[in-house]
Amino acid sequence: MARLLLLSFTLLLLFCAAVGSTFDDSNPIRLVTDGLHDFEPQVLRIIGQTRHTLSFARFAHRYGKHYETVDEMKFRFQIFSDNLKFIRSTNRKGLSYALGVNHFADWTWEEFKNHRLGAAQNCSATFKGNHKLTDDILPETKDWRKEGIVSPVKDQGHCGSCWTFSTTGALEAAYAQAFGKNISLSEQQLVDCAVAFNNFGCNGGLPSQAFEYIKYNGGLETEKAYPYTGKDEVCKFSAENVAIRVLDSVNITLGAEDELKHAVAFVRPVSVAFEVVSGFRFYKKGVYTSNTCGSTPMDVNHAVLAIGYGVEDGVPYWLIKNSWGDSWGDHGYFKMELGKNLCGIATCASYPIVA
Repeated sequence: MARLLLLSFTLLLLFCAAVGSTFDDSNPIRLVTDGLHDFEPQVLRIIGQTRHTLSFARFAHRYGKHYETVDEMKFRFQIFSDNLKFIRSTNRKGLSYALGVNHFADWTWEEFKNHRLGAAQNCSATFKGNHKLTDDILPETKDWRKEGIVSPVKDQGHCGSCWTFSTTGALEAAYAQAFGKNISLSEQQLVDCAVAFNNFGCNGGLPSQAFEYIKYNGGLETEKAYPYTGKDEVCKFSAENVAIRVLDSVNITLGAEDELKHAVAFVRPVSVAFEVVSGFRFYKKGVYTSNTCGSTPMDVNHAVLAIGYGVEDGVPYWLIKNSWGDSWGDHGYFKMELGKNLCGIATCASYPIVA
């Protein structure tokens, strides 16, 4: 009888690493429900009347979760309860940012690291940067979205390919700036083909190394020509479909936020990497800061795109585009404190020169 109480939800797993899921959407034993009011009593029957039961029911319904067994539901409920307590206790501290429940709320930190984050990368390209500073006065704020060159937020899915989305984000902005029109470029080509440049497909890589691959390989195809599958496959690159070429790339000197800010102000969005620590996965709004993340090259485990900067309630920040979908964070974006190389944000920064 216990298995007849299964939930009729589709699991929204957007894992970053190529691993198998324990959830089977083809499981035929389901109880189809029409809405939240049908679902809440079922959760109460399985979990019992506890402090967080209804919150869990609303969370599972909103994010289309599907748990195969009663034990699995109970296990996920306990994780959700622990994460909810953490979110609420953090928000009571009156920090410069707020956390919120999202589709990661029934994952453990270990699951999140394994499925969303890559291994620490060696940012050797930035040991000696080549971005040229000028005496121009920087604008007080910058947001490249206002100039129409930032492409929409994407979702990397169940593949450790954040580095490819950071790369395409920088290239899509450069293309729009240079040619006056928007384009969507292929992350999958990088996943499949850039391994010769010290990248590892769904197991991680760096934008600086992706730029080098594109430069010497002959170019990058569009998303339409080489669509994203979110898994390691055989390289199918075709020179006939090249949409953009990289002439060169520019690296920001390791840890030099002044160089990074100058580049973001006067050049265009810049690919960056940083160290994600536990609480960040629940970021919702405000200027994120941390006293637990590191500032050295060996700490960074996630690549993103710096598209601007500003000041909020007296706290300077970087404005950054993520690749976890537009339902995460502030419509897919986040703000991170500027001026401390927080979480190593300026240790792996680079941008391409395109043709």
